[in-house]
Amino acid sequence: MAEFMGKAGFQWFVGVVEDRKDPQTLGRLRVRCLGYHTEGLDKLPTADLPWAHVMNPITSATVSGLGQSPLGAVEGTWVVGFFQDGGDAQQPIIIGTLPGVPSELPDTGSKKGFQDAVNGAYPKYKNETDVNRLSVNDEDLPHSSLTIRKADLTTKIGQADFNPVDLGRAFLSPISLEGDDGTEFSEPTTPYDAEYPFNHVYESEAGHIREMDDTPGKERIHERHASGSGYEIHPDGSKVTRVKKDNYTIVTGDDFAHIKGNSSTTVDGGIRVFVNADGSTDDHNYTIQVGNNANVNIQVDKGDVNVVTSQGDINLKSGKNIHMDATQGIYMKSKLVSAEIDGNWVESTQNKTESTGTHVMNASEQDINGDVINLN
Repeated sequence: MAEFMGKAGFQWFVGVVEDRKDPQTLGRLRVRCLGYHTEGLDKLPTADLPWAHVMNPITSATVSGLGQSPLGAVEGTWVVGFFQDGGDAQQPIIIGTLPGVPSELPDTGSKKGFQDAVNGAYPKYKNETDVNRLSVNDEDLPHSSLTIRKADLTTKIGQADFNPVDLGRAFLSPISLEGDDGTEFSEPTTPYDAEYPFNHVYESEAGHIREMDDTPGKERIHERHASGSGYEIHPDGSKVTRVKKDNYTIVTGDDFAHIKGNSSTTVDGGIRVFVNADGSTDDHNYTIQVGNNANVNIQVDKGDVNVVTSQGDINLKSGKNIHMDATQGIYMKSKLVSAEIDGNWVESTQNKTESTGTHVMNASEQDINGDVINLN
């Protein structure tokens, strides 16, 4: 233990990342260090700089792929660290990055180091802090994603309507069915109003964003893909989710949802529901229950209502009456029509009634009224 790292003091350095394409994929970086390396690329090319290891926090295992990958810095990032081999300065270790206010943009034609001399991508701005614009919230320098989100709002979405209708009844006065109008709704605007230094932002090179905003009274969580898909949780706990393309949900077990308020779904296209897709003989039914004092309203503006069962019955039961009102005709085709009536059977036609085949009527009393009655 006569010799060990740090015995004669640490050899600190500050420098600029010029290369991150580590052939060993260890997250190492090539750094040009102030006071150790010359500025000119002709005298010391980037390829001749030593690879610097990146120190991860103790909360990251950094073994067998566990923890956080040490891939955050880009070409042009200012870093601080030390040389584990002391004055030889050939084994640098990076312990952190340093934000600043760049006074110049990269110049790939200058043949100078201490910048992103190869790609010329970073820094993107000059005379502006390196801290994310979403954290700073300068109204003169808004973040592009915020501008896009405000312009991309979906508004005036219609809800399902059920129009009031008068239903005619034979020998009785019509009844009126009450309407149920659905009002329009709109996607809520973002409540973003961050105050420095409370909004903790992570943004990747592609533009993926994660915000943990601790601004007092304006707390939010926001996660957004560069395509625009993402979600935001508002200060009151409301959540807005936006999917820019297709959305898939796969549940390998059961799925439960409890909505204490109302639920409204507006679909511009169609909806398909396939129940018991595996043909199981278990109790896999499509069950809908509507509680007391509520109705089931179905309105088709222009089209048909089709109910088909290929190998089963269609069963209807009403605790009161069944009303049917057709503007044109009611057609039935069956091998057998059976009706059991505890009260009266009343028929009224404007033209004539015809029966073919055997027609059996059993009643204690039958009244037939008409200007002409033909019996054959």
